[in-house]
Amino acid sequence: MKKNVLALSIALVVSSLNVFADNIVSPSPADAEVYFIQPSDGQTVQKSVKVIFGLKNMGVAPAGADIENTGHHHLLIDTEVLPDLSMPLPANDRIKHFGGGQTETEIILSPGEHTLQLLLGNYAHVPHDKPVVSKKITIIVE
Repeated sequence: MKKNVLALSIALVVSSLNVFADNIVSPSPADAEVYFIQPSDGQTVQKSVKVIFGLKNMGVAPAGADIENTGHHHLLIDTEVLPDLSMPLPANDRIKHFGGGQTETEIILSPGEHTLQLLLGNYAHVPHDKPVVSKKITIIVE
């Protein structure tokens, strides 16, 4: 009996999480684009890098603002693969959140080659259904 109750409890928790994740995914327009205004692919930069984000056919809104066809930027630094696109994006050294609706930042990078990529997240930091993700660019830090 205890095993059945435990199994049922686990099943309810897992199914609730799946429903919750499905409910926090927002659609994006088919023609939405996120891109880098600065720096450009292949550019050589100093260790303090100004990064300016571009967005087309969507608006920018801060995290927590559930407004149709909007999102906020996440900057992926030196990531090999995209994070799980069905869950809220983690915040760490490689995934920078701009939940205040910022459209530019300055980052410090070590000398060498680095990759940058933008990923738009909705009000709950979850990528949109049809993720709005930029082309990955490479920069060289002197």
